[in-house]
Amino acid sequence: MPLLDHLIELRRRLIWSAVSFALCFALCYHYAGDIYLFLAKPLGDIMRQKGEQPHLIYTALYEAFFTYIKVAIFGAAFLSFPVVAVQAWIFIAPGLYRSEKRAFAPFLIATPILFLLGAALAYYFIFPVAWRFFLSFQTSGGDDGLQIQLQAKVSEYLALVMKLIMAFGIAFELPVVLTLLAKVGIVTSAQLKKMRRYAIVGAFVAAAILTPPDVITQTGLAVPLIILYEISIISARLVEPKITPDTEDKEAP
Repeated sequence: MPLLDHLIELRRRLIWSAVSFALCFALCYHYAGDIYLFLAKPLGDIMRQKGEQPHLIYTALYEAFFTYIKVAIFGAAFLSFPVVAVQAWIFIAPGLYRSEKRAFAPFLIATPILFLLGAALAYYFIFPVAWRFFLSFQTSGGDDGLQIQLQAKVSEYLALVMKLIMAFGIAFELPVVLTLLAKVGIVTSAQLKKMRRYAIVGAFVAAAILTPPDVITQTGLAVPLIILYEISIISARLVEPKITPDTEDKEAP
């Protein structure tokens, strides 16, 4: 295909992706309040357990509006991802051999599934534990009547939630990346085993960078990363090119 035809095809795929994102954005903005309440539910549940009235505040007139815009963008990215991925595949697939298409297909399926698993771990396990820990620093007042209470802002809460969901979702793509690298022969399962101690340290470093500075969320991300690395070693062993005696003879100097 000539270069101009490639550019025309790329434009067509980008237009389809942009239209799908715009439609998802409009839908998510319509339900932005419900989506935000869903994201805030773990905090609200912990507040109710402590006998408090669940509430979030905003201190600027435009803060709630822009928060809903961010919620809509966040939701649209989730909803439109399958369409965008399909458009990318339609653009790339004609340049691949049939064997290459069969090799890449499992990775395309595993990518969104693993991302959703990471996001679900953050929402259903990390959030309740972390929010309960943070709320434990509230005080009901001593002899002097001084109270320390949480007044969480809607924008700050959303930023924290999105950061954690994205961090856990992206971290769960580790097996896909390492298995793909092993599939094309860039890394091997033996190399991954040798790098295990560095991977463990790297998991905690990555968790310290991607999560708030508390031991709960950092450990909650680092431990799954280590487990996923071990899974990657197994999957890399299954897909890495097998070294035959003929291959060894060719590689020998």
